[in-house]
Amino acid sequence: MKLQDKVALITGGSRGIGKAICLELASHGAHVAFTYNENEAYALETARKIEELGRKAQCYKMALTDKVEISKCVQAIVEDFDTIDILVNNAGILGENTILLEIDEADWDKVLNVNLKGAFILTQCVLPYMIGNEGGKIVNVSCLAGKDGGTMGVHYAASKAGLLGMTFHLARELLEHNIEVNAVAPGPVDTDLLTPEDKARLASLSPNGRLARPEEIAHAVRFLIENDYVNGEVLDVNAGCYMD
Repeated sequence: MKLQDKVALITGGSRGIGKAICLELASHGAHVAFTYNENEAYALETARKIEELGRKAQCYKMALTDKVEISKCVQAIVEDFDTIDILVNNAGILGENTILLEIDEADWDKVLNVNLKGAFILTQCVLPYMIGNEGGKIVNVSCLAGKDGGTMGVHYAASKAGLLGMTFHLARELLEHNIEVNAVAPGPVDTDLLTPEDKARLASLSPNGRLARPEEIAHAVRFLIENDYVNGEVLDVNAGCYMD
């Protein structure tokens, strides 16, 4: 898919990986709608940077745990941009605890609802517009933890593994509509989602001794959107964590 004048929706686009994806797609011609959860100042700054690239930009405050709010947000985006060609399910959170016996049901539900259920509901809401366009691209931002369990807690690992299962299934189900679904599975990324202690620990586990930069993940997302012969795949971006 050529990105020029396509409309991309990115969740969690105000900072970190999401912001990098917004700017990467905009720099290659896409108009960008993105969601944020809390910090309006960060969101407005991201929108300003997109507009500086000559692309249309709009940010939308949205809770990924509220189906009614998600549906209204998608309707607003379509009213503002006319359609949605690309969906990047990027938004995600960590839990309060990482040890199984310390994770309560509320913490489990919160992580799964944001990281997995929210992506499911949003994809349902966007899908009719992609079908109407006779095509589209969906990229789910999973994680190394979704494949090897990771160290950030069973709820986080389960949510990211669930995104991979959703990717594989939808790639088959939506093929008849010319909609391709892929995922990117980054290793640890240098964002403010991690504490300084987490960053130091995770960098020490990386084969090349550092965290990924958000821009490196955004580049991978763009590849999956632009390449029309990739479907149902997971692109690992982890500095070679699976090498012996």
